[in-house]
Amino acid sequence: MRVFHTVEEVVQWRTQELKDTRSKESIGFVPTMGCLHSGHASLISKSVSENTYTVVSIFVNPSQFAPTEDLDNYPRTLPDDIKMLESLNVDVLFAPNAHVMYPQGIPLNVEKQRGPFVSVLGLSEKLEGETRPNFFRGVATVVTKLFNIVMADVAYFGQKDIQQFIVLQCMVDELFVNTKLQMMRIVRNSSGLALSSRNKYLCPKSLKIAENLYRGLKAAEIAIKGLASGARLSRSEIIDIVTQIWAPYVDSHDFKIDYISLADFKTLDELSLVENTREQQPLVISCAVYVTDRENPNTIVRLIDNIVI
Repeated sequence: MRVFHTVEEVVQWRTQELKDTRSKESIGFVPTMGCLHSGHASLISKSVSENTYTVVSIFVNPSQFAPTEDLDNYPRTLPDDIKMLESLNVDVLFAPNAHVMYPQGIPLNVEKQRGPFVSVLGLSEKLEGETRPNFFRGVATVVTKLFNIVMADVAYFGQKDIQQFIVLQCMVDELFVNTKLQMMRIVRNSSGLALSSRNKYLCPKSLKIAENLYRGLKAAEIAIKGLASGARLSRSEIIDIVTQIWAPYVDSHDFKIDYISLADFKTLDELSLVENTREQQPLVISCAVYVTDRENPNTIVRLIDNIVI
């Protein structure tokens, strides 16, 4: 595996490897912030199986952190990440520093930032965007830069960050980016908990409790899929199904609900009801919940999850 830290190295590698523009060689790309786990491995393995070359980036992107968020304490495990990537037969790791990606610097205060940034209006302000107002601006900007550097044929993203995928799909479509996006299903443990780099902050007992996030969403999915022809469920009825399962953990202060969303898959517009009709478009039920660690109550971890129906 080649490890590159500059744009010039990536461009030179790409020029050398893809000299024959008539060949059917392809590049798959998996952008990450490191601290890799089995969820990342599934994306990478898919890319390796479908493409001639696979490029993975590791870059903790400052522009998607708010001034109140602790960028410095974000987990960085590069030596372990490299071992995983080598075992997965990745061809190139691109691990730039902040100066490479943001030549004018990147203060966390948006008003002090300089240079080009990408905003996807209408999608970025919803759900995750309400809690983290400039998060998707940072994501869209860094992914645009990475796409321009790597020039991949296909980029792979996980369904767990579904709003991110929808935002980036809109960006790719409307900015005419020549990289196709592929969304891979959420990787879960045997009890349904979505794999996340944040899970490691919770003790085993709290992780067990966190498995109920998926149980709640799954119950809503079962109710929706079980609708008879022409039958309907209101938004409040669907959300009640979720919160009934979560209620014991809300009461015990293990859970604090940030949001539960029932939305159109493409637009993220909230739905007032769901009907069993042929015209029903794909929808996504998603959530964000703060989980308090049982062993260390000062540790509060925000987890997200979703199901596409």
